Amino acid sequence: MNLILIIPRIGSCISNRGICLLLASIAIAILSACASAPPNSEATLPSKTVPDTSIVNQVGGETAEQQSSQNLQIMLAQISQSEGIPLSTLETAFADSKNLAQVRKLVMPGPPGFKKNWTAYRGRFIEPARTKAGMAFIEQNRTYLDRVERETGVPGTVIASIIGVETIYGRNMGSFKVKDVLSTLAFNYPDTPNRASREALFQDQLKQLILLCWAESGGNSTRNTKSASIKTNAFDRCLNQSSSYAGAIGLPQFMPGSIRNFAKDGDGDGVIDLRQSRPDAIASVARFLRMHGWQPGMPIYFPITETEQNQAAIRRLADGLPDAKHTVQEFIDLGILDSRYGDLQTGGVAPQSKALIIDLPFINAQGNDEVRYVVGLENFLSIVQYNRSYFYAQSVAEFAEALGYDNQSVVPKTPATPTTKTKKSAAKKTQKPKKPKAN
Repeated sequence: MNLILIIPRIGSCISNRGICLLLASIAIAILSACASAPPNSEATLPSKTVPDTSIVNQVGGETAEQQSSQNLQIMLAQISQSEGIPLSTLETAFADSKNLAQVRKLVMPGPPGFKKNWTAYRGRFIEPARTKAGMAFIEQNRTYLDRVERETGVPGTVIASIIGVETIYGRNMGSFKVKDVLSTLAFNYPDTPNRASREALFQDQLKQLILLCWAESGGNSTRNTKSASIKTNAFDRCLNQSSSYAGAIGLPQFMPGSIRNFAKDGDGDGVIDLRQSRPDAIASVARFLRMHGWQPGMPIYFPITETEQNQAAIRRLADGLPDAKHTVQEFIDLGILDSRYGDLQTGGVAPQSKALIIDLPFINAQGNDEVRYVVGLENFLSIVQYNRSYFYAQSVAEFAEALGYDNQSVVPKTPATPTTKTKKSAAKKTQKPKKPKAN
């Protein structure tokens, strides 16, 4: 759902309503893995076929149900005209679509006074059962994970971490029909302050789903597809596949737009299957991160030791915006980071590397509010693009560490000057030295 709206994450929410509220309150502004690029004016679906009719927001109750159905029909007519998909095919496919009250409840923010709790959130993902499953996933897919890491620079442990946080490696991919989820949220989103923008985003994702399924069933959007060549069953099957309560699909929980824009055929069979194919899921996660700024060889974050001297600066710079406006050197100068974090030879990064302060509020054992702070680097922000939540990105980083990820720069230390004997023995070796990876 990438830099837009996935509400994390399906596995935890199925079993625990309290955690659902926590996750929804954190990620109500997310679409992730993954969503497509932010919708342009096309997402509002201006009508060309029926100029006097437009999609409007609901007012609630039975009126909302009727208006939602009418708006869906307007959208289908617009897509039929703009994409050349027979209207009868679309109307038949959506004839049994349902408005899901449960989905509307799940995307609601937490109640007044509900507090974010990093400790509780982290505990849902970094725990023994999931870690064991993650280690098994890595072992079973080690060859392909290593290959993708060599090709993209995205560590296999980070890829495994994301898939583990998202669905516990396919155990919890959601149980809602994706067309029903997206129809509900596109035209009957709960009455929240950001309702209009959320509906616009889900309208875009609903359109992306239709185009995705149309292509998968043998169609295209060039307006010259013969309906006889379309596999209707495949079209319906795609529209009715299961998803999360935000419309995310498969092992890595990609939104339809992200499947179209970032998914990759990892196993080379000519089909992208994020539900069954682990290579496809692995390759797609890596491609998404690389296309959203992942820097090979760079760490994800640096810990901060809070002191009386740096407290004020930390709080001032923790503005909550996912924007790396500062540099590691600035944080070193302010006493926020130790100087070793600006040294590549000690696992740090180049001093001018972009960075930001990440705040992770939690409730301590005494019931008091506290905040943990870390410094996020460019790779932290690439994970935020997957799901716009600091809690999510930090959980992915720490779960990756639990799976074996070494959170420091991959740059070999400068070797000591060899002795004459060492030089002779080294000359006999044919192995080429490793090239340092750029940050």
